[in-house]
Amino acid sequence: MNAQLDQVLKKQQDNNKNLIDKGTPEVEEEVIQLVGFIVGDEEFAIPILNIQEIIKPIEYTRVPSTPSYVLGAFNLRGNVIPLIDLRKKFKLPSKEEDETTRYIVMIDGENIAGFVIDKLTEAIRIKKNAIDPAPETLHKDNGMIYGIGKRENNILTILKVKSLLKRDF
Repeated sequence: MNAQLDQVLKKQQDNNKNLIDKGTPEVEEEVIQLVGFIVGDEEFAIPILNIQEIIKPIEYTRVPSTPSYVLGAFNLRGNVIPLIDLRKKFKLPSKEEDETTRYIVMIDGENIAGFVIDKLTEAIRIKKNAIDPAPETLHKDNGMIYGIGKRENNILTILKVKSLLKRDF
């Protein structure tokens, strides 16, 4: 794992330790652990267990006859992995890579792909009862949205990794 993901995990472990040290009783409600990231002006999240790693942008090779949101493929320690631009997949305007751009390598069973994000935010722990189902109007959008997480200051769109990794190219 890379250093940035290690930092996110360490921060989460420290938060858990602080709760235990303060004598806070175990929470009976199910808590989902997510990693948040920004694409465009929105914050999204995916389950932490579906992340293989998070890396800084590396060289990739374009692949002909693929949808415009498939940038190409890159080599990650001997594995060729497709690279998908989430801005293009979500029909947002393109943006040049900068110092905050990252590739999140997501995995679900045998399916694996890298996704270009604008910025990594934080590890998120959210109670399952604070997640509403996706509005009905969004179910037709390839079913990419697992739910809408309600937080103190904002809401968070939680994506389905299985749907993101579904190959339509």
